[in-house]
Amino acid sequence: MLTRRTLLASLALAPSALPQQPDLHLRARSRRQGIPFERELVWKPAETAIIICDMWNDHYCKSAARRLELMIPRMNHVTGEARKLGVRVIHAPSGTMDQYEGHPARKRMKAAEEKAPPVPIAKWCYLDLKDESALPVDDATEPCDDSVVGARVRVFNRQHPGLVINDIDGISDSGQEIYNFFEENGIKNIAMMGVHTNMCVLGRPFGIRQLVRLGKNVVLARDLTDAMYDPRQAPWVSHERGTSLILEHVEKFWCPTIAGENLTRTGRGAAA
Repeated sequence: MLTRRTLLASLALAPSALPQQPDLHLRARSRRQGIPFERELVWKPAETAIIICDMWNDHYCKSAARRLELMIPRMNHVTGEARKLGVRVIHAPSGTMDQYEGHPARKRMKAAEEKAPPVPIAKWCYLDLKDESALPVDDATEPCDDSVVGARVRVFNRQHPGLVINDIDGISDSGQEIYNFFEENGIKNIAMMGVHTNMCVLGRPFGIRQLVRLGKNVVLARDLTDAMYDPRQAPWVSHERGTSLILEHVEKFWCPTIAGENLTRTGRGAAA
């Protein structure tokens, strides 16, 4: 009979089972009174995880879908090298868990014993002006920058197939499941990547706002994310500048940002 203990043993890849790795040295950029500054964060790979947020296989906004596809080769490189160092990789394509039933990476997340979080895990973490200012771009009027914007309908059903899912990874869109797994495996540090920075990356139950409130150490890979912003809306800047404004907002109110390459090397000087 397959007991829970046997199942956990078959699914878990404990950090102690991995070769001992030097620390990650992350060059983390934050903002104070609007001025950027950098500091070094030293994280143990075995206590670190990457969450890939909502990198779906399609999107109603075709410009957003094209930008997502451009990120995939770099994202695969970063996650591939990070795995070798002992960093865990969690795939979180929200609303598509039915596609992954039976996958070892999905079973692993469901098998973690439930833990009581220090604060409630919300279904969505909305902007709260007690914690941060209003976002610097208008993403409510019309966030899609297609020349002709189509209907806002669901056109995705899984994570983009170009992204590598390894059997030692995790798959979940549940904030509680992900928290359970982190607590069971001693994960204290999380690097977020994926889309969209001003929406799901901040607001999901596994997103930046929630993780910070849970007491986790969080960074955002600034070169492996994208915002939903249309330059035809305020503040009437390019899409690239709109994304930069969102990154600056995150750096000011929530967590530092890093270059994704920081997650691929250990030892001093790795963040250079």
